[in-house]
Amino acid sequence: MSHTAPGAVPTGEPTPGERAATTPLGELLSDVSKDLSSLFRQEVALAKAELTESAKKAGKAGGMFGGAGLTALFALLFLSIAAWWGLGHLVGNAWSALIIAVVYAIVAAVLALRGRKEMKEIKGAPQTIETAKEVPETLKPTTGRKP
Repeated sequence: MSHTAPGAVPTGEPTPGERAATTPLGELLSDVSKDLSSLFRQEVALAKAELTESAKKAGKAGGMFGGAGLTALFALLFLSIAAWWGLGHLVGNAWSALIIAVVYAIVAAVLALRGRKEMKEIKGAPQTIETAKEVPETLKPTTGRKP
């Protein structure tokens, strides 16, 4: 239900041109300022959300790389023990240390590959960048003509 002044004929919403002609300049500038402020707040909120998501993925990938580094250290440790023990005895107990070292090396390779995959999935803030590119175009004055 629209509210109209007594005796006025309801005509619906005024067109932007009619509104601009009848609204004081200060009110129009205030509306533009509020709209721009709202637009920038929304862009900041979008950037925050996108960057939070990217930071979570980067943290997960970093953890995978950390795990790969730690298990690679164990692989080096056990390979060293295996080589030492193998050279010392030439048979027998050295094979058990070698098997453990190979298992750690496989774990390190899997973690490194998963960490690499996670890093490739990080996109930053693509939607924020795209919408921010549209802001200058939106602020350009229009002449009322179609291009």
